[in-house]
Amino acid sequence: MTSTLNVDLDAHDTRILAELQADARLTMAELGRRVHLSQPAVTERVRKLEAAGVISGYRATVNLAKLGYGIRAIIRVGRADYARVVKLIQSTPECINAYNVTGDDSWVLEIAVIDVSHLDAVVTKFCLLTETATSIILNPAREHQPMLPPLAGDVKPPIRKVTNA
Repeated sequence: MTSTLNVDLDAHDTRILAELQADARLTMAELGRRVHLSQPAVTERVRKLEAAGVISGYRATVNLAKLGYGIRAIIRVGRADYARVVKLIQSTPECINAYNVTGDDSWVLEIAVIDVSHLDAVVTKFCLLTETATSIILNPAREHQPMLPPLAGDVKPPIRKVTNA
């Protein structure tokens, strides 16, 4: 799948994106200092990035364990009626991310629950629709990875092995 960048980003824009992804609470003055632009200049660039849809929002990252959710898990959901799955996802507050995917599963859900009995209750709701498989997240190795636009030379086509027949 190829996607084209519909916005021309320069080094300042890329740096602004990196800084805001690391800390979205930066003041425009501090952001300007970090990217070597005046406050009005950096404010205008941020507004343009927002208007172009490159920056689509700001949010707080919450430590779910500190809120009492001791277990995070992945539920893989098999083929089921799309509308029924969407309705169940929307009515399940424990579901923090939901992806409709290709492959053997139709859905991959990330949930946060208090304990094992809570996990069982949430998984059971999805089991009523179709087959599921559940994995408890032991240790997230990477989350909320900042992303920047790929450089022209970064994306390389796959190397195809030539065989003589």
